[in-house]
Amino acid sequence: MKFLGRVTKVLGAKGLYITAAAGLAVMAGAGIIAYNKAASSVGQSFELNIPESSLTQQAEAKQENVKKPERDESSQAEEEVAPDESSSGKDKAPDVKYNTQPNVMPVIGEIINPFSGGELVKSETLGVWKTHDGIDIKADKGTAVKAMNMGEVTKVWEDTLWGYCVSIDHGNGIVGYYYSLTSAVAVSEGDKVNSGDVIGYVGDTAAVENTEGAHLHFALKQNGEWIDPIGYINPLGIK
Repeated sequence: MKFLGRVTKVLGAKGLYITAAAGLAVMAGAGIIAYNKAASSVGQSFELNIPESSLTQQAEAKQENVKKPERDESSQAEEEVAPDESSSGKDKAPDVKYNTQPNVMPVIGEIINPFSGGELVKSETLGVWKTHDGIDIKADKGTAVKAMNMGEVTKVWEDTLWGYCVSIDHGNGIVGYYYSLTSAVAVSEGDKVNSGDVIGYVGDTAAVENTEGAHLHFALKQNGEWIDPIGYINPLGIK
């Protein structure tokens, strides 16, 4: 201050103004420097005092409030209609042998012994009570025996109890058994037959039923279980 006073005396009135202006400039510069330091200190303090987790929570909260865009219905319809490639080729083709042709009776004649359905019936030949797992159709010896439906011949053989026999896989779990044929069997194992094809001829070769004379013993299995041939071929009993 003494220095400013001396300068004032030397410079006079004009010097006084110049001195005052210089003083104000010095004070303003000092203020600006002090402000910058204070602002820098406050900024650093603010950054250090806010935990990172708090910032993360604020950001997540903002994201939760954001409205999701609505889905385009047209694109949704296209996705639903599009085929599922992952299941391609896995679907099994239907059995072409099942019910593709009409079922027919192998022989037309009197049913002398019906299907017993698991009940015991007395055998006239053996004199014992046993189940009768097929039907006996009376017919003249040599009458043509027809395949009930299309299928594949799975076995041709001569049995000590049932005589000459043929079995046919008719598809979808249905297997037909044709017993008591003559030795003139008309098919071989592996042959493909159609509904009504002749597979053999009525005989009297079944030793367990020889008192009944010439007839066809015809039986059906469905998935390994004996079923009523009449109920399968003609479930409504139409004559």
